[in-house]
Amino acid sequence: MARPTYPASGTAPVAARPDWVFAYGSLMWNPGFATPETRPARLPGWHRAFCIRSEHYRGTKQAPGLILGLLPGGVCRGMVHRLPQDGYDVVRHYLWDREILNDGVYLETVRPVILADGTKVEALVYLANRDHLQYAGKLPQADAVRLIRQGVGVTGRNLDYLVNTVEQLEAHGFRDPSLHALLEAVLAFGPRASTPASAR
Repeated sequence: MARPTYPASGTAPVAARPDWVFAYGSLMWNPGFATPETRPARLPGWHRAFCIRSEHYRGTKQAPGLILGLLPGGVCRGMVHRLPQDGYDVVRHYLWDREILNDGVYLETVRPVILADGTKVEALVYLANRDHLQYAGKLPQADAVRLIRQGVGVTGRNLDYLVNTVEQLEAHGFRDPSLHALLEAVLAFGPRASTPASAR
């Protein structure tokens, strides 16, 4: 089957057609498409980090936020969503638009992930593009806290993004010590206002 046509971008979508997409941030609670199956999974060789300045979803150019990316080393626990066979190309197009074209400091790739029962499957994975201008690297905690507290974008507050990620991990029995420590540091500046769960 021919590859679908995508909007213009400096990179191209992968030609492979995996059955799964790996979720480690907002894709965990808001995949944006009807998935027939979601399962816990881990991605060896990569770890999540707040390393990308957000100028769209969770911030603006004038007041950027800070969102997650995958960096080399360690292991990342998250979820995999099965991509629907009916409308597969539409979902791939949606993921490309969401992950690459909007806040877009990601590289689309395919990596082996391990399900809870030990089964290994191939999944779409969105890695941090360390050559992108919005790539921030691993910032000192004080700088990360400042960006997360100030960030508000088209899908809501950056703080809610952090809280939702931690809550999703806890709901599935995972704990990411670095994220929990960051959340504690952010909340040390004052209580979080009650807001609806953010879309992303």
